[in-house]
Amino acid sequence: MAKYTVAVAGATGYAGGEALRILAAHPDFEVACVAGHSSVGESMAKHMPHIPQLADLVVEDTTAEVLNGHDAIILALPHGASGALAAELDETAVVVDLGADHRLEERSAWDAFYGGDFYEHWTYGMPELITGKASDGLYTRQRAALPGTKRIAGPGCNVTATTLAMQPGVAEGLVEPKSIVADLVVGYSGAGKALKRTNLLASEALGSALPYGVGGTHRHIPEILQNFAHAAGLAAAEADRFTLGFTPILAPMSRGILACVSAAMTDKARDLSDDEIRAVWTNAYADEDFMVMLPEGALPATGNIVGSNAAHLQVVTDRNAGRVIAFAAIDNLNRGTAGQAVQSLNIALGLPEDAGLTKIGVAP
Repeated sequence: MAKYTVAVAGATGYAGGEALRILAAHPDFEVACVAGHSSVGESMAKHMPHIPQLADLVVEDTTAEVLNGHDAIILALPHGASGALAAELDETAVVVDLGADHRLEERSAWDAFYGGDFYEHWTYGMPELITGKASDGLYTRQRAALPGTKRIAGPGCNVTATTLAMQPGVAEGLVEPKSIVADLVVGYSGAGKALKRTNLLASEALGSALPYGVGGTHRHIPEILQNFAHAAGLAAAEADRFTLGFTPILAPMSRGILACVSAAMTDKARDLSDDEIRAVWTNAYADEDFMVMLPEGALPATGNIVGSNAAHLQVVTDRNAGRVIAFAAIDNLNRGTAGQAVQSLNIALGLPEDAGLTKIGVAP
């Protein structure tokens, strides 16, 4: 069987580069086109020397004419750029947007955190997202919406870690929806590749941690609340039933997110033992191959998930504080961005969900 051809826009950035790294080793895809902006005409050997298979490709301009004609198109562009471009892309191609333009369902949420043109919501690309419960009591998942879809919105990396950490507690009514707090330690690649004093100058980044997007301003907040609403079986318009105190902190590591998400226990949770609460998380992820619920007492570490599409998860209780504390460790570029996108693309095209992906990390 011939391979599916793929075009990648934003190919010289961190997210686009990770997509290329995964696609280069994927048994069913062939990278046939790479596009960029400031690097047009340059060889991929210069920008991605760690992917020798793609060394001969030359960066082209990011236009619909360049990207069209391929089976799949991955857009790794700043917010606003992919939304304007998407309308010109082939209707028959499967397009995956790694940016924010097609994630939010409610215009009011977009206006409050992004502003500018609001674009149509696409099929959300987080297969493991809980979307409610069926009549038999089993969880429904976002995975069911992906087969055959032509437009996929890739989730944010911080969104992924926070959602995966706490969604079982939300789905089972174990946490008070107005009490959720998320503190995340984030690797510097999560801040993008553009040169800034705070994200690429080693003399200021090494040996230092720096909070950013504080005070309820981070743009991933409405997407997380949207996911929590769906996990509770609600529409996105009801996301205001939840609140989230959200503080990401840049730490001197290239990759990785460690999310610590806590919330006040409901009466239902207080009536359960610690083992029973932990069983809720274990059962929620029992059939999800990339979700790794760690043994009791073990805590997630970012060093164990680098290069993988896995999420390492744990949950504990603080009875004195009356809170459930859930943890998730992910690679922000793989599970948090490109790996999750390829996973969703696999499902959309009817390929094995784990094709080209691994849950084995690189350590040390």
